[in-house]
Amino acid sequence: MYIKLALALCLLLTGCNGNSQKQNTAMTQDDPSEKKFEVVKTDAEWQKELTPMEYQVLRNAATENPFTSELLDNQEEGTYVCAACGTELFESDTKFKSGTGWPSFYKEIEGNVAYDVDYKIGVKRTEEHCATCGGHLGHVFEDGPEPTGLRHCVNGAALDFVPSSK
Repeated sequence: MYIKLALALCLLLTGCNGNSQKQNTAMTQDDPSEKKFEVVKTDAEWQKELTPMEYQVLRNAATENPFTSELLDNQEEGTYVCAACGTELFESDTKFKSGTGWPSFYKEIEGNVAYDVDYKIGVKRTEEHCATCGGHLGHVFEDGPEPTGLRHCVNGAALDFVPSSK
């Protein structure tokens, strides 16, 4: 009797799919630990070039406190670039006010952002990195506005802003 019950329970559990398991990750996944980046520097070089907050976010995948970034309310036209290497990541016309406390964009500049899966808080999230230097930017969520439905939630410390030359 117990064997049949255990077998039925095993079949039931392996057949279940929760909503989180049905959703695909927001983007294709790359493993940054295996990828060879175009810009590679030693830890000491990064620490010398970046501010302490930039270093913690970009190189150690820290998260800045919400509503602290100077770029959060920036509404100028231009391009958001990686604070570590200057790679163009997001255009200002894709930025939107998400209410989360971090700069948010609905679309990246294709090919300049890399992705992988992160379980650091116990749930599956899509983490994003600069495709040139591997710097941690933030995470991508599937609750953004049209036309993509994505919300790139990015640490302002990972970004620099280059105003449009218009």
